[in-house]
Amino acid sequence: MTPMTRTERRSAVALAGIFALRMLGLFLILPVFALHAKQMPDATPLLTGIAIGAYGLTQALLQIPAGMLSDRIGRKPVIFAGLVLFAMGSIVAATAEGILGIIVGRAVQGSGAIAAAVMALTADLTREEVRTRAMAGIGMSIGAAFAVALVLGPAISHWVGLEGLFWFSAWLAGGGILILALFVPSPAHSSVHRDAEAVPGQFRGVLANRDLLRLDYGVLTLHMVMTALFLAVPLTLKADGLAAGHHWWVYLPVLVLSVVAMVPFIIQAEGKGRMRPVFLGAVLTLVVALLGLYGFHARMITIALALFLFFTAFNLLEAALPSLVAKTAPAAAKGTAMGVYSTSQFTGAFLGGVLGGWVHQHFGEGGVFLFGAGAALVWFLVAYAMSSPRQVRTQVIRVGSLAQTDVGALRCRLLEVPGVVEAEVVIEEGLAYLKVDSTRLDSARLHAFSAGT
Repeated sequence: MTPMTRTERRSAVALAGIFALRMLGLFLILPVFALHAKQMPDATPLLTGIAIGAYGLTQALLQIPAGMLSDRIGRKPVIFAGLVLFAMGSIVAATAEGILGIIVGRAVQGSGAIAAAVMALTADLTREEVRTRAMAGIGMSIGAAFAVALVLGPAISHWVGLEGLFWFSAWLAGGGILILALFVPSPAHSSVHRDAEAVPGQFRGVLANRDLLRLDYGVLTLHMVMTALFLAVPLTLKADGLAAGHHWWVYLPVLVLSVVAMVPFIIQAEGKGRMRPVFLGAVLTLVVALLGLYGFHARMITIALALFLFFTAFNLLEAALPSLVAKTAPAAAKGTAMGVYSTSQFTGAFLGGVLGGWVHQHFGEGGVFLFGAGAALVWFLVAYAMSSPRQVRTQVIRVGSLAQTDVGALRCRLLEVPGVVEAEVVIEEGLAYLKVDSTRLDSARLHAFSAGT
């Protein structure tokens, strides 16, 4: 395994930190906002849901355009502007006099869409051999931010209230700006990285791929259900006698145990080639957990058990879905496929707020749980048609300058290497994008194609 250089490690850690701080600021209100909204005279369950999910709409609309803008004006200016917008949205929400002001603030928070630009800058600052590890670190930071938010949100809001929670989010944005200025180097050269960025000319092919669309629908449903869940769970915990500031007593052990519980299933899915049954089983577990919340949300112990099942499945699916997208997408279109996937994810968060809020307004907390169970069941039926994914991973090698007439011959020679199952050479970038089977790959023979070897 190629080790990271000191600069690559610093860049990867700093960018993961920026992403984590921003996502922490977005997630902090998730476990507490439904409780605070109950005390707002102009709030309704529908408006409460819109306030929670509003960031998802602007994030979904702007993240790919912001990434493309970073190709033209630079990565760091786009990231800086995104963090400033996030801070401004937090301040708007903190100073709002009613829920409509909070909705505007949340929408402005989401407009600071830095995801694609952060991924592109990560690609600029890392070599092809270590880029996947850097990207994985950013993905892990998002999961950690979500878990920390569920624990910190109730505690912080208990101490400083909802207004203080939004001010804290603004300070987190400021922390991200400091990290960007002090610890993230400016790349010597920026270019389009097809393994990390969306390429406009590839959208048609990606959107025509039924397997990718099935995965996009899956992550949309997953985040729709998760967002809707937090319109109801905080209210049921309070109704069962647990003070709002102590809700982390439930969330912390549930999250820790769910992470431990999912590990054997990840090993079975990725290590043993049993992704399809594990994946489908996780989706069904969501259905069971949500039905459990519907039928037994009057007791604390059954709520905790149902949440444990939910988050075990949720964490497993959060890890499996990006892996499936990477395995399914054409080797040179991974960045575009992931861009569409992320857009679907944020769209799901917005729909979860809107639809979950509407259901809550008309059918109460139980209706929200039934809505989530029904959505997860539909996802299971859609996902059932999936085939077992290939056990492959994406690999990028630099092949250097080539004449157009050499591209076809090089591609054929790459496909002759044991373990290489897909190859596309992009002459403008001097790169070959590959799908490889690690169990059969002749690494030494493949390395011989690298430029300078």
